Amino acid sequence: MILLFKLCWVLALLAPASVVQSWDTTFNDDVLGLIVFKAGLQDPESKLVSWNEEDDCPCDSWFGVKCDPTSRRVTELVLDGCSLSGHVGRGLLRLQSLQVLSLSRNNFNGTINPDLGQLGGLQVIDLSENNLSGSIPAGFFQQCGSLRSVSFAGNNLIGWIPDSLSSCMSLSAVNFSSNQLSGVLPSGLWYLRGLQSLDLSDNLLEGEVHEGIGYLYDLRTISFRKNKFTGQLPADIGGCVALKELDFSENSLSGSLPDSLQKLNSCDSLRLHGNSFTGEIPVWIGGLTNLQSLDISANRFSDRIPASIGNLTLLKELNLSMNQLNGGLPQSMANCINLLAIDVSQNRLRGDLPAWIFKMDPKSVSLSGNELSTRIQYPSATTTSSSLQGLQFLDLSSNVFSGQIPDKLGVLTSLLHLNMSRNQLFGSIPPSVGELKMARVLDLSHNRLTGSIPSAIGGAVSLVELRLEKNFLTGNIPTQIRNCSSLRSLILSHNNLTGSVPPAIANLSNLEHVDLSSNHLSGSLPKGLTNLSHLLSFNISHNNLQGDLPLGGFFNTISPSSVSGNPSLCGSIVNRSCPSVHQKPIVLNPNSSNNPASALNHRRNKLALSISAIIAIGAAAAIIFGVVAVTFLNIRARASMSRAPAVPTFSGGEDYSCSPTNDPNYGKLVMFSGDPDFVAGAHALLNKDSEIGRGGFGVVYRTVLRDGRSVAIKKLTVSSLIKSQEEFEREVKKLGSIRHSNLVSLEGYYWTQSLQLLIYEFISSGSLYKHLHDGPSTNGLSWRHRFNIILGMAKGLAHLHRMNLIHYNLKSTNILIDDSGEPKVGDFGLARLLPMLDRCVLSSKIQSALGYMAPEFACRTVKITEKCDVYGFGILVLEVVTGKRPVEYMEDDVVVLCDMVRGALEDGRVEECIDGRLKGNFPADEAIPVVKLGLICASQVPSNRPDMEEVVNILELIQCPAEGQEEYD
Repeated sequence: MILLFKLCWVLALLAPASVVQSWDTTFNDDVLGLIVFKAGLQDPESKLVSWNEEDDCPCDSWFGVKCDPTSRRVTELVLDGCSLSGHVGRGLLRLQSLQVLSLSRNNFNGTINPDLGQLGGLQVIDLSENNLSGSIPAGFFQQCGSLRSVSFAGNNLIGWIPDSLSSCMSLSAVNFSSNQLSGVLPSGLWYLRGLQSLDLSDNLLEGEVHEGIGYLYDLRTISFRKNKFTGQLPADIGGCVALKELDFSENSLSGSLPDSLQKLNSCDSLRLHGNSFTGEIPVWIGGLTNLQSLDISANRFSDRIPASIGNLTLLKELNLSMNQLNGGLPQSMANCINLLAIDVSQNRLRGDLPAWIFKMDPKSVSLSGNELSTRIQYPSATTTSSSLQGLQFLDLSSNVFSGQIPDKLGVLTSLLHLNMSRNQLFGSIPPSVGELKMARVLDLSHNRLTGSIPSAIGGAVSLVELRLEKNFLTGNIPTQIRNCSSLRSLILSHNNLTGSVPPAIANLSNLEHVDLSSNHLSGSLPKGLTNLSHLLSFNISHNNLQGDLPLGGFFNTISPSSVSGNPSLCGSIVNRSCPSVHQKPIVLNPNSSNNPASALNHRRNKLALSISAIIAIGAAAAIIFGVVAVTFLNIRARASMSRAPAVPTFSGGEDYSCSPTNDPNYGKLVMFSGDPDFVAGAHALLNKDSEIGRGGFGVVYRTVLRDGRSVAIKKLTVSSLIKSQEEFEREVKKLGSIRHSNLVSLEGYYWTQSLQLLIYEFISSGSLYKHLHDGPSTNGLSWRHRFNIILGMAKGLAHLHRMNLIHYNLKSTNILIDDSGEPKVGDFGLARLLPMLDRCVLSSKIQSALGYMAPEFACRTVKITEKCDVYGFGILVLEVVTGKRPVEYMEDDVVVLCDMVRGALEDGRVEECIDGRLKGNFPADEAIPVVKLGLICASQVPSNRPDMEEVVNILELIQCPAEGQEEYD
């Protein structure tokens, strides 16, 4: 029996249905069909363990199976949410009495089996929320028989909705939402007069919604949300008199609302937001008295809000935001006693803040971005305490409210979000803010608030975001802030705060963004700040802080601009050495002089004092002699210079002539083109104020040539390792001969035995690092710009490799962006200026950025080749695409970018790694191949990495056609 069944499974999987039906009918077709269906599935939760091939009938104990009690044939197969995967196989075709097939919320893949439509008795088919792909088969609905409900929602289906759908006259529910279906609506869709529910939302459907919909008298819900429909709402839509829910939001519909909508007396939800509707909000809207949700936001409605809205006494949600409405909020809205959420933000409303808003116990009120004025006043204490218990969201920002913040904030016991920013509020912050125990966001920024931050703020223990910037607050940052343990954003910039940064901030372990800039804070920074492992930004610029910056964690990579404007801060980030701290000498009190040992020690001390005195006198004489000698030499040098052409000087005291000279007292300046003279002025050539950057090889300054052209001068800090002058000049001239649009040009050099300068073209727009990590998060690089940067870097490196040059030191700070947005690779070939060193010494000298160095640097047996640059390029590609640094420090962990992206690729979620600032505005068919290319370039094995010429060719193949690029600019 078992062997025969197994033979039948194999034949059923291979044979056409006509052959299967000719088999011995003594076998139970339903058992055979279900066992064949199970054989093609993966069942990780063993939901189908009860399906036993030895059973004669599946009706009694098989999971998910129901049968007709008379015929004992399977009528229902319901396996929703069972984690099943595989294909919806042909075995189900044997279930000829099947009426309900529901396989939703699983992981079925492949295409929809077109033969399922041949099950003539099928009434319900639900394959929603799986991973099905391909198109809906054109003939699926040609023999739909008694089909009443079909759902393919939440899959990956593409193509058009087949016209054959209109032949299923018995259909009452159709749900194809959340797919990628495209094209226009089937011409016969409105022939389905029995439709009660139609959901085509979240697809790519386009064209006009044509008339005829008014004949669907039984239609109760319709959702075309989030498509690309154009034109007007069909004029006869009011014929759907049974409609309760209508959603055409997030399309491109236009025109005014059709008058027939006023016939929808049963409608309780009307959603049209995110279109381009114009005109006034019609007065008849107040006649839809069953409305509970009205959302017409993000359109172009103008004029006043009609007073008739006050007739909507059942209304719970009202959203009129992002229109062009003017006037005030009508007093009649006080009748909407059931309102829980009101949003009229981003309009042109004027007038007072209506008192009725706070009498109806709403949960959410947003009036931001209008021109509402007068003072913010709540009703009496009795009324307020009883009517505002449920208020959770209050946004009054960006209006012209004046006066003081009401003292009675504490009555808002359920408040989660309070925003009064960008108004004209004055006075102090009331201590009652500490009574907002549940508040997560408190934003009082951009006002005229004075006084201190109340210590009671520590009572708002649930705060996640506190914004008080751009006020006139004074006093200290209260130490009670430590009680707000959930705080992630602390923004107090542009005030008049004094005192020190409280160590209590170091206890807020969840902090991500801190901005204390532009205050009058003093003292040193708490060392415990290095323990804030979630920090993403920390700005203390323009204060009076002093001492050394904390070392470790986020502060190892903090931006110099975040600490600027503190003259007494020191550390490597601010390029200012901290003063050495020496221990005080230990002074011993001598014992009594009667002690012989003490007497001996006393004589020894006198002898030591005499010797010290002699040394001090000798040192003083040497100093005096040195001063005289230096003065004499300076006089001779000035006399010689008076006979030579005038030249500018370095702030370090080195002089140079504008042409080669054999005089050892002068340096040698060589410019490969142009005027070798520099503009003399208030700033010396290497003035500290002219410094624009530092790297592994030296400090970079900016200066100006006499022809008005700016140049960047790198003062090499590896002088002790530099080759002889002859070898130095030979290598520099080779570097100066390299010209490419994606390489920073070397314009000249300066040489003395103790000082070497390299003169480069000046690139004004800064480094790639600055654009990726230091710029405002809202102004990130577009995808097109990022791709062009990657391609330009590749072309520059390929040219270097053609010239047999290895860069050695690729990192985002060495990639500069010019005014036209083109990348230029800088600092190339500098390792050739050094003698051959142990590679560990070499890497420590020039590899100053963690994460870019190829692994072969750590292996003495592997030859260093151009493939080292390819590795660094691969890391740069991932950095550009993700917007993340090569290595980032998290709480108790270190995240290596390359490993993170590789893991995401293996898990099939690589798109999650794309920089969030792009907000999905990137072509996946470019981005994903670029990520894969970056990972290949960053392979641990050098031989697996492609050459840069190959990389350029691959990128040009990946690049989308020009006509499709504008969308991502």
